[in-house]
Amino acid sequence: MTFYRILKATARVSVALIASVSMAWACTGIMLNGTDGSIVRARTAEWGPFDLETKINIIPRGFTYSAGAMPDGKQGASWTGRFGMVGISMLDHGAPADGINEAGLTAGLFYLPGFTEYQEYLPELADNTIPGDLLASYVLSQYETVEEAQAGLEAVRVVGVVDETLGFPFPFHMLVADRFGGRIVIEYIDGELTVFEAPLGVITNSPNYDWHMTNLNNYVNLSALGLPSVEASGVTFAPLGAGSGMIGLPGDFTPPSRFVRAVAFSQTARPTDGGYDTVREAFRILDNFNIPADAAEGAQDDVQSDDLLYSATQITTASDSQNLAYYYHTMYDRTVHMVDMKQIDFDAMGDEMIVFETSGDREPTIVNMTPSN
Repeated sequence: MTFYRILKATARVSVALIASVSMAWACTGIMLNGTDGSIVRARTAEWGPFDLETKINIIPRGFTYSAGAMPDGKQGASWTGRFGMVGISMLDHGAPADGINEAGLTAGLFYLPGFTEYQEYLPELADNTIPGDLLASYVLSQYETVEEAQAGLEAVRVVGVVDETLGFPFPFHMLVADRFGGRIVIEYIDGELTVFEAPLGVITNSPNYDWHMTNLNNYVNLSALGLPSVEASGVTFAPLGAGSGMIGLPGDFTPPSRFVRAVAFSQTARPTDGGYDTVREAFRILDNFNIPADAAEGAQDDVQSDDLLYSATQITTASDSQNLAYYYHTMYDRTVHMVDMKQIDFDAMGDEMIVFETSGDREPTIVNMTPSN
């Protein structure tokens, strides 16, 4: 990160703070590897003001996608998907903001207020232009690897289109990972496509990804090993309990603090066998990032509804690239649900996607274990 970039990032912080207070999508993403070669990308999706009405989308191979209207009303790009996919959509957008395709490519959008600047909209290129909120659906429908995804995004324009619910364009960046171990973060900075390697597989929100990676240098003292006792003037001092190696780990809900915690927890996670064992560990880690609905940014937002939000963490998902499975649980129902893509014939689905609510009737699954007489 150059000195010039650091100065620009610092100058933007006040803008980002204003944006993040007014609208909060405080997501956290991690990646874990199983000993059998499984690669799992998992994330939370937070939104404090109202229910995102998340839905599962199962989209067939050969589905026709449309970018919709551009800022001047012209129709944007349309394309035919090469791959079937499974993911979650929000606010009835009709296309996943997070998901996995049948080739094992996974992608997820993460809120990046105050730092996202999409490419300039050029009316003459409208038919090769998509809005930022379709980034995940675009790469999942088209590509098999992160290299293909990066090359594909270099050939299409991505612009900001006002979302009707919010009144402004969603500012997103995106983590993309494939079954071969490739992982990148896509951002639009100063109107240009910017790609970062993401070896740790961790992502949160503002500032830009490279700032977070630089900030990790402030926490090189963190360790999963407890601190040794020390002696001073004949007095021995020892840690008061387990976890002393993590003293200094930031515990608040801000994106920089969550990024540091996500790296610390994912890099010290227990070895897993792969498959659901790795998914279970990812969910366990992400439980540390659940945000109470009224405890953090977004609680005092002007946009409110009558929905009862038990948590700002509305849904948590996991994509298993090797086993082609998509898992999730919600704030309403902590039962883990799974879609097994190996059992789906994406060719036989026709040209219609399957959409269903993530939470069903929103009643939690409670097993009554009270002994009977």
